Amino acid sequence: MVIEAFADTIIPGEKRTPDDRAIAGVDSDGGSVAAGAVELLELPAGGLAPALESIAVSLNIHAEDYARDRGLSLDTDVPPFVALPFTDRTALVQQLTQPDHPEKQLWVGLALFCNMAYDSAPHLHTAEAIAAGHPGLLAMRYATPGADGLWRFPDFSYGRQLADLHPNTTTTGSPS
Repeated sequence: MVIEAFADTIIPGEKRTPDDRAIAGVDSDGGSVAAGAVELLELPAGGLAPALESIAVSLNIHAEDYARDRGLSLDTDVPPFVALPFTDRTALVQQLTQPDHPEKQLWVGLALFCNMAYDSAPHLHTAEAIAAGHPGLLAMRYATPGADGLWRFPDFSYGRQLADLHPNTTTTGSPS
């Protein structure tokens, strides 16, 4: 729940249910949680999976300190970071990612994974992510593959031809 709340702070999304506490619901579209940020973070390849529980504990300690310093009363039914209002979650994450914060690398790294999940869905096959309605790829209007599952850009991906074909290029696009 804490890692979900962090991911939702990075790229907010809509609540999954009316009583969802991890997702603040400040946006009406899917955010990084809906894009699979937690699933991406849990993959062994990223290197953060074994540390997620410790990261959540640390984030909660920071949230408690933040709330105490501001005289905020936190709901004890949920973890401290989750209990923070969205504006305070955002302010805390801004503090944690400041250039002079001693743990900046950890929090920036965690934020980058949340962005990656939304921007590129590296934990999913792109065609399947698009077909399933991945919120980030849809928001960016990522091109859909052809019926054969391949991407082709007959009208040039930049909207214009960038260079003439090399005279030795074959009909399949390979240089000879």
